[in-house]
Amino acid sequence: MAVQGQVYLAVDLGASGGRVVAGRFDGRRLELDEVYRFENGPVEASGRMYWDLLGQWTQVQTGLRAAAERFGEAITSLGVDTWGVDFALLGRGDELLGNPYHYRDPRTRGALARAEQIVSREEIFAETGLQFMELNTLYQLLALRWGDSPLLDVAESLLMMPDLFHWLLTGEKANEYTDATTSQLYNPRTRGWSTRLLEAFDLPARILGPVVPPGTRLGPPRAAVAQATRLKGVEVILPGTHDTASAVLAVPAASRPGAVPDWCYISSGTWSLMGAEVSAPVVTEHCRALNFTNEGGVGDTVRLLKNIAGLWLVQECRRIWKLAGRDFAWEELIQLAESAPPLVSLIDPDHGDFVAPPDMPAAIREFCRRSGQAVPADEGAVIRCALESLALRYRRVLGWLEELLGARMSTIHIVGGGALNRTLCQMAADACQRTVIAGPVEATAIGNVMMQAVALGHVGSIAEARGVIRESFAVQSYAPRDTAAWDAADERYRALAPV
Repeated sequence: MAVQGQVYLAVDLGASGGRVVAGRFDGRRLELDEVYRFENGPVEASGRMYWDLLGQWTQVQTGLRAAAERFGEAITSLGVDTWGVDFALLGRGDELLGNPYHYRDPRTRGALARAEQIVSREEIFAETGLQFMELNTLYQLLALRWGDSPLLDVAESLLMMPDLFHWLLTGEKANEYTDATTSQLYNPRTRGWSTRLLEAFDLPARILGPVVPPGTRLGPPRAAVAQATRLKGVEVILPGTHDTASAVLAVPAASRPGAVPDWCYISSGTWSLMGAEVSAPVVTEHCRALNFTNEGGVGDTVRLLKNIAGLWLVQECRRIWKLAGRDFAWEELIQLAESAPPLVSLIDPDHGDFVAPPDMPAAIREFCRRSGQAVPADEGAVIRCALESLALRYRRVLGWLEELLGARMSTIHIVGGGALNRTLCQMAADACQRTVIAGPVEATAIGNVMMQAVALGHVGSIAEARGVIRESFAVQSYAPRDTAAWDAADERYRALAPV
């Protein structure tokens, strides 16, 4: 096909699926084409949970080859984004030391409490400004150390997941800023790895390389990769490699990056990442007590945010019902939820019961039973309970975010797949009593390709890139309604989820 303008490829790897997306840019507007999609997920073996790295890499190359066949020499560059915290280790001669562990692998259970016996929470937060979750890279490494694994003794390099794919593509090892900051080993104030924590926990500093910013140009693919994918004259460029960093770049806001915003975002997918884009980390006792996190953003910014369980709750319900022979389409589940009575039963989406239960619908019903509420009677009631509880969680997090920044957020931008869930978007507007602007849906891929465009000088700045995004993609606005019912529900929710 004849292609006008530049084509950038985003390799967008998520916890449940991966894809290769082409961004076609004519100098004014951006259009996306999904070239290739594949399923992704954990693989259980010997009681452990891993990522199928070789399968992922095979699929990525297949997708890139499909893009090369379709767009040919119009392709200018490519970059990879993934989820955070997970990593691979390379040994002498860049030997890959096993499959990367999945962040839900149970080996980290109890690691956070044990770590606090060595270095207090206050000290860890002062060093990293990061939210405490046992899936963080720090606790994964400590699980290796305390589990007497030989890997740390022979490892010479640690590559976060997007860094790993960029190394597979180019042979160049680089620790990109936005993903490095998810590790709970990066100090956002000194802008480097925390030597204090590495020494205190007896973790090898040698495995961590220099941290480089999004927009770094790594060079061409390896010869073997170029031959396998048929890519010619293409450069590999680091986007915001943490998928949320790329998604936030795609928020169609008009403010200058790093200025105190009057808007916040929810990057809505398996997780809901709710926060604001700020110019400097907020490393205060109040921030630590609220368990917010400071992660790297594009354009030398910081994403002050909180991780919320997200549509994982609904995804898991759907999976369990499918195993039982009830294969609901997404739209069917939303219709069932809309038909259920409103604000009957609520859960704390971030309660430990919902991290990785064997049966999510049963876990939701048990939480309601244990807390003295009506137990959701059918699938629609279960999904409505999950969605309404997420909306009330957004309300709580919004209040905390405004406290930390001393500013009112007048608009909530919901980007990512959750922007398609009209019921959740309206619930968020109602619960938070703010205007919700939903879209773009393909935020991560959009942010990935626009960072490449900025790095190549095809777009002048992040602010200009957001202007392109506003020009290129439609959004849906939701105004708050029926706020009194949500005020009453919030009182009940706070008793169930005090923090």
